[in-house]
Amino acid sequence: MVSNLINRNSRRFLKSSLISIVNPLISTQQFVNQIQNPSLNLSPTPFKPSQIQNCNFEFHERLRSLSNFHIVAHISTSPSPSNLGEESKEKSDVSSSSGGGDVSWIELYLPRQIQPYARLARVDKPIGTWLLLWPCMWSITFAATPGNLPDFKMLALFGCGALLLRGAGCTINDLLDRDIDTMVERTKLRPVASGLLTPFQGLCFLGFQLLLGLGILLQLNNYSRVLGASSLLLVFSYPLMKRFTFWPQAYLGLTFNWGALLGWAAVKGSLDPSIVLPLYASGVFWTLVYDTIYAHQDKEDDLKVGVKSTALRFGDSTKEWITGFGIACLGGLGVSGFNAEIGWPYYASLVAATGHLGWQIWTVDLSSRADCNRKFVSNKWFGAIIFGGILAGRLSS
Repeated sequence: MVSNLINRNSRRFLKSSLISIVNPLISTQQFVNQIQNPSLNLSPTPFKPSQIQNCNFEFHERLRSLSNFHIVAHISTSPSPSNLGEESKEKSDVSSSSGGGDVSWIELYLPRQIQPYARLARVDKPIGTWLLLWPCMWSITFAATPGNLPDFKMLALFGCGALLLRGAGCTINDLLDRDIDTMVERTKLRPVASGLLTPFQGLCFLGFQLLLGLGILLQLNNYSRVLGASSLLLVFSYPLMKRFTFWPQAYLGLTFNWGALLGWAAVKGSLDPSIVLPLYASGVFWTLVYDTIYAHQDKEDDLKVGVKSTALRFGDSTKEWITGFGIACLGGLGVSGFNAEIGWPYYASLVAATGHLGWQIWTVDLSSRADCNRKFVSNKWFGAIIFGGILAGRLSS
């Protein structure tokens, strides 16, 4: 008798469980019908014996129509809790290693041990290298003999130097700003700030980069060696400027455009102030344009953290300020070309560059981080336009 009672209760329990698992739409459909027909009474009513019998009949009919394949397929394709944990951990690791953004070529092709160092040097974001390199290439091409191409060896050396010096600058910046970076959404997953690399590892990597840079500097003339080494003072002190002044972008301009002086000195062995000083000043004003646009990405975080920038200094007047900087930039480029007695194609390139700079300033949405970043990155084309104009002008002069 006891066994019969247990079997009966077990069948009753399994029947109710299967109804809720296999056909969960029965109760849902009843609820939908009640909503669609407001005349129905929504208060619960007791089931009659005939209704229970009909329900049992429907259950057996529906259960008979289901194949074992559907039930097994549903169960087998549902991820287990352990699999979910592994998938979540794997996605978290990829997101952490890639800085929280899309997976770059660093994660795809470099060994896992090297990836944090490559991200520390920003080799997956070449825009900084281009912005550092263009003033060097302008200056080297200005220094070329009229009617001749620039020195390709110098262009190659400065290309490698720009990559190394930019990487070293990023390493210094991340080491000094590791506490600030953890409080900024865009930078909190950088290798040092996130703990992927220790400060000691960052310092060792910085020494390696500077050692390689020294190897390139030693291939230049003595005048250029002294001039190049003096730029390290700017490189090391720039990350601190945003703590003390609203003009860190101007200080970055002094740092990033040092190549306008160094490129000429590497070719000529001296400086011609009438050409290189206006060129250097134009690069500083250009940096004030693009880096102010860039700084608008972080203005909310900068306010919270307490650091300064021209984006915060100018506020709603930003476009007026960067328009003035753009005019000064183009004016300096014009003066350099005139003093260098360069050919007319150079001035045609200034017209094209004016259009590009005007497009940036006119169309940038300073409240959109994505658009600010797009306009910032587009400055590699501004540098390319000026370089092409100097090259064509020098060949035609």
